[in-house]
Amino acid sequence: MPARPDPGELAIAAALFSSVAEEMGVALGRSAHSPNIKERRDYSCAVFDPQGRLVAQAAHIPVHLGAMPESVRAALSLAPFRPGDVVVLNDPYLGGTHLPDITMVSPVFVGRRLAGFVACRAHHADVGGMSPGSMPLAQELWQEGIVIPPIKLYEGGRLDRGAYELILRNVRTPEERRADLDAQMAAQSIGQERLRELCQRYGLGRALSLMEALQDYAERITRAAIARIPDGDYEFEDFLDDDGIGPDPLPV
Repeated sequence: MPARPDPGELAIAAALFSSVAEEMGVALGRSAHSPNIKERRDYSCAVFDPQGRLVAQAAHIPVHLGAMPESVRAALSLAPFRPGDVVVLNDPYLGGTHLPDITMVSPVFVGRRLAGFVACRAHHADVGGMSPGSMPLAQELWQEGIVIPPIKLYEGGRLDRGAYELILRNVRTPEERRADLDAQMAAQSIGQERLRELCQRYGLGRALSLMEALQDYAERITRAAIARIPDGDYEFEDFLDDDGIGPDPLPV
């Protein structure tokens, strides 16, 4: 069994794994075509272990990052994976947020062994639906745009052109979507390369043990924070102004 990392090694590992996600974000922001991604930086990137558990994330958008593990878990339903596979999805019932947020998930291999996954999520300026921008006052999901279940957009490095064109035919700005999807692919490629380099630097066994150690540390500090909350029942209620359809406030 690999030796337990000391605090210094753990801090270095945390920074290195996080740097993978940060560099993915830089590549995505610089490669994207739409202002949504390039200028507003409405995207997020993260690194996951071979079981699809979060290891590290960039300092991006909390609502993306909080839901992304569920999207990765949904992508795992398409296993087994091989090098060159890329899963795409936006289903809000499978870890998505709203439909314009499209997620890509890619396995990372070191030799023939699965080392983990990298994932990115980006807000696309239009994914179809009843109004431009795909953020309407909708009363059902299908009014918002195209719903993408987990599918392998790339399999073994080969693009599924049918799936790709199906997505592009259901949006108002297909060339912009194509460019932004390509930017996400660029981010995925960078993430795969950097995570592979990191695993080769440490050795895959040690890298996987560091991933687990980081997860254990996150659990310990979270449990410690919860333990400091006094026992008791806590309640809170607030209201949304309205739902955009009717005039009445909505309790939350």
